Amino acid sequence: MDSGVTGPSGSSAGGSVGSPGRRLLLGIAPLLLLAALVAVFIVVDPTSVLRTGFPPVEELTIERVTLPEPGVMRVHVVNGGPEPVTVAQVLVDEAYWKHEIDGDRTIPRLGRATITIPYPWVEGEPHEIVLLSSTGVTFSYEVEVATQTPRPSARFFGIFALLGIYVGLVPVLIGLLWYPFLRDVGRRWIHFFLSLTIGLLVFLGADALHEALEIAGSVPAAFQGVGLVVLGVLGSLLTLRAVGSVRRRTGGGDDGPRDRLRLAYLIALGIGLHNLGEGLAIGSAYALGSIALGSFLVIGFAIHNTTEGLAIVAPVAADRPPLRRLLAMGALAGLPTIAGTWIGGFAYSPIAATLFLAVGVGAILEVVLEIAGMMRREDPGGLFQPLNASGLAIGLLVMYGTALLVVA
Repeated sequence: MDSGVTGPSGSSAGGSVGSPGRRLLLGIAPLLLLAALVAVFIVVDPTSVLRTGFPPVEELTIERVTLPEPGVMRVHVVNGGPEPVTVAQVLVDEAYWKHEIDGDRTIPRLGRATITIPYPWVEGEPHEIVLLSSTGVTFSYEVEVATQTPRPSARFFGIFALLGIYVGLVPVLIGLLWYPFLRDVGRRWIHFFLSLTIGLLVFLGADALHEALEIAGSVPAAFQGVGLVVLGVLGSLLTLRAVGSVRRRTGGGDDGPRDRLRLAYLIALGIGLHNLGEGLAIGSAYALGSIALGSFLVIGFAIHNTTEGLAIVAPVAADRPPLRRLLAMGALAGLPTIAGTWIGGFAYSPIAATLFLAVGVGAILEVVLEIAGMMRREDPGGLFQPLNASGLAIGLLVMYGTALLVVA
């Protein structure tokens, strides 16, 4: 007795029909129709009547102001609005000032421009810059403390690298020294410290998400700051989930020493991405002239990051990994801070900062899920055991207490 129904061509009802070429055509037909609809709308433009008599919607974002040398200001702008913007005048401290623009004075949508202003800025003093468009719309930016912007040079690269080493690498390596202590405790206490690790990471992830959303507010509207956060978080999380799924299918998910070592590396990666954001904060603080703020950030982050080494070694405490593995994990967690200080000091971009921080959040979230899953497989109580729940709470409190040393 037949269990299916076939059509005239012999294919099953509801199945694929026709040749591969026909299936391809059926797949792209909606896209072709959509493209035709968009083309017709652009050519006809029925909204042109509605825009008659109304000024264009203009939006110009001043991403950064640099002071490369005495008597010179450079304003870096992005057009994040729906219409081109023509820069007509520039005011500095309420006075019109001569200026030069690289390229055309009219900045297209998503276009960038650099405006050079020969202005005798005063070291340590605030200055206000206002851009006036051809339609009379103003865009302002305040230089809170005028100081010469560091130029890319061997000297400043070295200084920022030392800052990154002091803030990111050295504290993490100090934290790894908890390994001998963890190696001698029982499995019950290993779960306690794994729970504490989850507390540390949850706080780091929440902090990074807050920073990403805060910086996203300064991203030009056309680049969708919140959308960048969503893409970064979900993109990194799904990528790491997919890699983990492939590993499990190939027989690597046995919660053995290799799997725990992989988890430790994953923790180091998540912390490294978070430390990249910390480096951005320190580098940009120095570049913008907030020297005292930058110094306080260095001290605060150094103390704050020492606990991260504990988080890295907790999964492998009972496995005795070789020293080179521990050093590699410390480097993976700490060295991105150096890259962050370079980017923040010499080429800070709200778009890149938002994306970096969001990717770090996704990586941290994946690490938390991995640790929680491993604990659940080893102990049905998981995080809900009283001792483990206490570890989670202590981890959160430790990170909160050390975060009080960081003034953002």
